[in-house]
Amino acid sequence: MEKAVRFYEAGAPEVLRVEDVNVGEPGEGQVRLRHAAVGLNFADTYFRNGTYPIPLPNGMGVEASGVVEAICPGVTNVAVGDRVTYTGFLNTLGAYSTVRLIPAAPLIKLSAEISCETAAAMTMRGLTSAYLMRRIVNFKAGDTILLHAAAGGVGLIVSQWAKILGLRVIGTVSTEEKAAVARAHGCDEIINYSHEDVAKRARELTNGVGVNVVFDSVGKNTFMASLDSLKRRGTMVCVGTASGTIPPFDPQLLAMKGSLYLTRPALADYIADPAEKADLAGEIFGHVAAGRIKIEINQRYALEDAVQAHRDLEARKTTGSSIFVI
Repeated sequence: MEKAVRFYEAGAPEVLRVEDVNVGEPGEGQVRLRHAAVGLNFADTYFRNGTYPIPLPNGMGVEASGVVEAICPGVTNVAVGDRVTYTGFLNTLGAYSTVRLIPAAPLIKLSAEISCETAAAMTMRGLTSAYLMRRIVNFKAGDTILLHAAAGGVGLIVSQWAKILGLRVIGTVSTEEKAAVARAHGCDEIINYSHEDVAKRARELTNGVGVNVVFDSVGKNTFMASLDSLKRRGTMVCVGTASGTIPPFDPQLLAMKGSLYLTRPALADYIADPAEKADLAGEIFGHVAAGRIKIEINQRYALEDAVQAHRDLEARKTTGSSIFVI
């Protein structure tokens, strides 16, 4: 019997249940995919706790990799036996499973250089990093970025990509252990927000000027410090809300702090166009295949450990990428 993680009400990690499931034959436009590894992302907690409302009961997870077992007639972008990966939003919910039916459209074929574990650890994080680095700001060598959660999965990829582009990276972390991880992956300077004033230190590190761009995945707790770290006409990129959603504010605040730009992008809008998705995927998977960007899988869980995995994620006990090994 195959397994899947489902939940029947929004709430704490304990709402997650591992259940036996029957997986039938693929319908129109679908494939049956046997997972090898499943990605664990902070976005998963937003579905679970109700930040992203979805019909319940439902499955959990939006990213995984594996081997195509069966296809519906008419599916042409993949074949039985192909190694593939995917990420998405509502159209890929249900990744926490051993085998599943899934639309063929989101699937990305894997090259021989990319293992299924690496793919599950990097597809969502990698595509997120790709649009952050290639679609939001036209970076030039010498620009400085402030990167929150620098030791996280996206943070480690962004740091390495930033060095390819010749950028200076100031990363924020909560512990010395995470600081060491962030430095090893390209951070030039580290701010430990547990005992340092982020905005004050960012100004000190830029001779009072401020940074060109802030990538802020924390949200409520860091929003004002992020704005105060920016140079005049700098760009604030709200990537996530790990500490909670940002309270409403008067846009006049952006003018008062230096005619700042602010955006709250979502991955779904950068991979909705198949051609753009292919371009972004080609860039990130190309960097990884060539060894220019390394994917750190620092936590591996069994599917039955989904509750503990979510606890660890929310307690900020993880670094790099986390996956479920099937």
